[in-house]
Amino acid sequence: MTGTGLETGLDRLLDDVQRLAERSYGLLSHGAAVDRHLQPAHLALARAEGGAPTRLFGPEHGFYGAEQDMVAAADQVDPWTGVPIVSLYGEAADSLIPAAEAFDGLDLLVVDLQEVGARYYTYAATAIWAAEVALGQGCEVWVLDRPNPLGGEIVEGNLLQSGYESFVGAFPLPARHGLTMGELVRLEAKRRDWSDGWHIVAMNGWRRADLWPATGRAWIAPSPNLPELGAVFLYPGLCLVEATTMSEGRGTTRPFRLVGSPGLDPVALADLLTEQQHPGVAFTPAYFRPQFQKHSGRECGGVQIEVLDPSVVAPYELGVELMAALHEVGGQAFSWRAEPYEFATDRPAIDLLTGSSDLRLALETGDDFHPWMDGWAADEERFRAEREAVLLYD
Repeated sequence: MTGTGLETGLDRLLDDVQRLAERSYGLLSHGAAVDRHLQPAHLALARAEGGAPTRLFGPEHGFYGAEQDMVAAADQVDPWTGVPIVSLYGEAADSLIPAAEAFDGLDLLVVDLQEVGARYYTYAATAIWAAEVALGQGCEVWVLDRPNPLGGEIVEGNLLQSGYESFVGAFPLPARHGLTMGELVRLEAKRRDWSDGWHIVAMNGWRRADLWPATGRAWIAPSPNLPELGAVFLYPGLCLVEATTMSEGRGTTRPFRLVGSPGLDPVALADLLTEQQHPGVAFTPAYFRPQFQKHSGRECGGVQIEVLDPSVVAPYELGVELMAALHEVGGQAFSWRAEPYEFATDRPAIDLLTGSSDLRLALETGDDFHPWMDGWAADEERFRAEREAVLLYD
């Protein structure tokens, strides 16, 4: 499969791989970063004359995307190339930022990670934090750009408030930001006043209006629970369920499209959500039994969400209304996650994901949360104005 004229940053680098000649470089990447022939980035580069990386770095879920969420990935050696892999997701929060010595002997860091367009997806934080350390060590940084599967036009949701920063909310972004990885790096480089030494290898053939199907490329899961595009289009909203005791469908074949819990009435939940008339989606009452993670081995009642028209889905709005519906229908079965969330122990997971305490407090007190949602428009307008200077594509 060669796509429809799209050239990713990796494709463009491979077409001019002599740029890497005599460079000792590290590659921060993962299994979803493939070339036009669906070859993993590190293999494609290693097979190109003079293009082999010296060191590999892996994000959350590991270099091969094999680890579940919040499961540490170990340092290892790539069996295909013999190149060592440094994990940037270990047992503690300090593993998220590479040590300075990780760049010893390197003069370049190449970053190639597939983003999914949501503030909580952690690859942008990993890329930017690693790039900052590399630049501080005198390494040049190249970011190979890839499409945002949700497109680049729509911005949705409130900006992360100061004081709510975490690995799942490292930067002041709306929940759906409409930026590519390259644009995210440009934005933070501008905010952090980075000097020279970094470069974005932009794509050819991608337009801001393009959702993933328009790329003509196969979808390769960037993490274990986003195996298909229906889940990707819902993720900016359905990820909020992680902050509750409800199942978000992990441990099933339909993660982020199934949601529910033991004892919940599927018909009541489906009817309530259907009445709200969310564009581009439909809700089917469902029973399911997760094989691992929340409610493993137990029958759960809930809904299956089908994406009928991804171009009109408003996933964050859907996610917030879903939280309220689960709170209403779930009764005693609904509660907030009590365990640590992505190394954070001092703030509720729902506050980290929504970037404020507004939704949680409204649901706990029975107040109307819609005024908070009405306030998103001002944040969206402010962010659109800020991001204008870093956009790379029409």
